[in-house]
Amino acid sequence: MAERASQSGGALLAASEPAPVRIERPDGSSPFVFICDHASRRIPQSLGTLGLSEMELTRHIAWDIGAAAVTEQFSERFNATAAFQNYSRLVVDCNRCLDVFNSISPVSEDTPVPGNTDLGEAERQLRVDEVFTPYHDAISKILDDRTGQDRETFLVSVHSFTPVFKGFQRPWDFAVVYNRDPRLSHIILDLLAADGDLHLGDNEPYFLSDETDYTLPVHGERRHLPHTQFEIRQDLIETPEQQTKWAVRLGEALDKALEIFRNNNR
Repeated sequence: MAERASQSGGALLAASEPAPVRIERPDGSSPFVFICDHASRRIPQSLGTLGLSEMELTRHIAWDIGAAAVTEQFSERFNATAAFQNYSRLVVDCNRCLDVFNSISPVSEDTPVPGNTDLGEAERQLRVDEVFTPYHDAISKILDDRTGQDRETFLVSVHSFTPVFKGFQRPWDFAVVYNRDPRLSHIILDLLAADGDLHLGDNEPYFLSDETDYTLPVHGERRHLPHTQFEIRQDLIETPEQQTKWAVRLGEALDKALEIFRNNNR
């Protein structure tokens, strides 16, 4: 039976629960820094299940299926720092501005989320204070430290997308997403297009904007760091074997893209 727990003041996260952010290889030597905004489907104990069944909480509405595993393999391959959000996007979406309607969405795709309905300002602020803000503060610290050390940094945000959204069958296998700075994204796209075996999305099924996104506009564009967002179709990275296949393929593309980018921007 799905439940909606009630909070009685106090904290959102119990002392026994994970921190809102997990950092892998904080001292990684790579110029790449990987970010996974929707890595987990975990809901804080104080929120119960947000009124959703366990089946609903395994769907794409709760997290980006497969994205964390691919990001972990990137981190290992490159000896790169990686930041992961430890709580579901349904608690608070860490890739949305706080003033947009789907920052804490009462409906995800076509699924009502009872635990996100009619929230008071204090309830919303608690989620921001304990999940959203610490996550982005941790990313800011990573990037501040690298800037202070005069380290070259390329920011890669890793996401996945559902094959079918509101009845529409999405044809793309993989996409890059960008806005003001297309340089790294275009290099990746050109490298993969040369292989000829993928249906590639160029800013589709998603595009990057100040209104729809937070992570790359804030941590990439404002800092003038080269960056890109990967979108991998979820049914292509469901199993460990698929995740490894894509991590290797995209890792090889990132290796080549890094060299091309440096040559183009000497």
